[in-house]
Amino acid sequence: MADGNSLNIKRSITVRAVVTPRWKEDAERELSTALTNFDQQLAQLEQEGQRLIDEIRRQSANPLDPRVQEQVGSVQQQVAAKRAEFEEQKRQVLEQQRQVRELEMEQVVEQGQIESFCDVQVGDNLVQKLQVSVLVRDGVIEAIEGG
Repeated sequence: MADGNSLNIKRSITVRAVVTPRWKEDAERELSTALTNFDQQLAQLEQEGQRLIDEIRRQSANPLDPRVQEQVGSVQQQVAAKRAEFEEQKRQVLEQQRQVRELEMEQVVEQGQIESFCDVQVGDNLVQKLQVSVLVRDGVIEAIEGG
């Protein structure tokens, strides 16, 4: 539909949610699951790192050889870096969990973005066309704002 006067464009739509008991329950469950997954990934990371270190030492004739120590140190650094990454992500989820608990019922929160297409034509206000949001309550659309 590009005839020189009109155009079909993609836009991001903000999804806003009304905080309800069900919404809070779902958010809590989602965040708790994420925390459990991080704990499992951390445990797996530690096990894999130790297994790799044990394997390096087992395959070496002299575990005290500087090259072996260097390989072990490298694995330990990689494990520590990945552990720090997981722990930071876990800290962020814990912060989100704290924020969810503090939300009041009927408060409106941003939940994410979705994309859609819209037609624009000469004379349209592009800012208005791009500023669209959807308000949902327990997954049901209550309002489409803007556009």
